[in-house]
Amino acid sequence: MARNEETGIMELVENMLCGAEQSLSRLITLVEMDAPDVPQIMKTILPRTGRAYSIGITGPPGSGKSTLVDRLTAIARCKGLSVGIIAVDPTSPFSGGAVLGDRIRMQQHYLDEGVFIRSMATRGCLGGLPRAARAVIKLLDAFGKDLIIVETVGVGQTELDIMKMVDTTVVVLFPGGGDAIQTMKAGLMEIANIFVVNKADRPGADQLVMELEAMLSLNPKNSYWQVPVLATQAVNNVGIEELYREIERHRSVLESTGQLSQQRQTQRRAELIQAIEQEVSERLSSLMEKDENLIALCEQVEKGERDPYSAARDILSNRAMLRGWFARMESEGKGENKKK
Repeated sequence: MARNEETGIMELVENMLCGAEQSLSRLITLVEMDAPDVPQIMKTILPRTGRAYSIGITGPPGSGKSTLVDRLTAIARCKGLSVGIIAVDPTSPFSGGAVLGDRIRMQQHYLDEGVFIRSMATRGCLGGLPRAARAVIKLLDAFGKDLIIVETVGVGQTELDIMKMVDTTVVVLFPGGGDAIQTMKAGLMEIANIFVVNKADRPGADQLVMELEAMLSLNPKNSYWQVPVLATQAVNNVGIEELYREIERHRSVLESTGQLSQQRQTQRRAELIQAIEQEVSERLSSLMEKDENLIALCEQVEKGERDPYSAARDILSNRAMLRGWFARMESEGKGENKKK
């Protein structure tokens, strides 16, 4: 990275830390693009992170997640809290960007200086969240937001990534969609800190609440927190105050038991492992097109002469070969950064 470019990035970060929303938006764009400056950005903002509280809102499509986020934001603002919202929308098949459906449903907060809304496209990720979401949470935290709400795209059975990024996970369901069985299939029983049955004015809502409570009684999540099941009507603003109080209560329990700190430590460790895996995978993929040993090994696997499992074990057990590859990956990585 050229000196003037590095200076420009640091100026962006400094302006963002001083409250410039335009700089925040530009930094989020860099993170979404996985720009080479991202590690430096994250390193610089680290001392300013860890203050915000994050809430994940997940569940199947049509459950009313965006309206719930809108109503929760209104309560938080009445309490004097600043709010950052990450609304994950489906990826546009034309532009590759986000289809801005969620932002349309949050119009009342557009002119509120205490609320920052950012739509993000899934970009092919199957966990309901793009990989960049975690870094964006940190940017909003460093920017000074008190509360960060992350709404997943609503992909049905693969929304488990959210629990690895936030402090409190709210799973939203609605009657009439076979949600009790869907919940067990999706593994959402394991990630929910709070269950919400939204659109509770519809037939079958009471039955769904009872089914969820019965399943939770058979499989308690942990000793310090009993997962509540709440009925809401987000469109009519019914039950939202109760939901907000339960989120506050969950935060209080996490803080008083030391679970919040432990949970965040676990998340940071998982993030480190994921970052290493991604970096090594990308560099190794590049090397597989250049290194003679790797090319020969790949050809053997492709032809069926070697199975991939023993080939991978041979690679990982050859320390001399690994040291040479990593040295080469490091030198090539530095060369690419200089070009950029």
